[in-house]
Amino acid sequence: MATTTKSISSLLNGLIETCKDGQHGFKTAAEDVKNDALRSLFQELSMERGRFIAELEHLVRSVGEDVEQTGSVAGVMHRAWIDLKSALSSGSEHAVLAECERGEDSAVAEYREALEHDLPVNIRNVVQQQYFAVQQAHDRVRELRDSFNQ
Repeated sequence: MATTTKSISSLLNGLIETCKDGQHGFKTAAEDVKNDALRSLFQELSMERGRFIAELEHLVRSVGEDVEQTGSVAGVMHRAWIDLKSALSSGSEHAVLAECERGEDSAVAEYREALEHDLPVNIRNVVQQQYFAVQQAHDRVRELRDSFNQ
């Protein structure tokens, strides 16, 4: 099945929304934790997602399509859950890390699914690099979650 510029831009726009969700989620997490090292990590990951968004938006435009300007329903639900969980647990590092890991599970799955498509080499390379970084962030968050007592 041939991949069209519309299907490529749709796939990239989906990844943009996933990255926006992560960017906002990590920003929220950074605001909710008291631990300086975690705050720094979450700020770093939020900025990384911002860079991913810019790269993906550039790719959408490079195929002659427009970047969508809507947020995902799952992302809105994810952000609301972080806020609720943080409020209920008084910013417990374990609870925040567990929710961040859940968000990263979703991001890893989105990237994995995107890589199952027939993509032009330049686009595949960017998506692959971002996938590895998202997977690495997921693993880092999981390891930190496991190191904090509940």
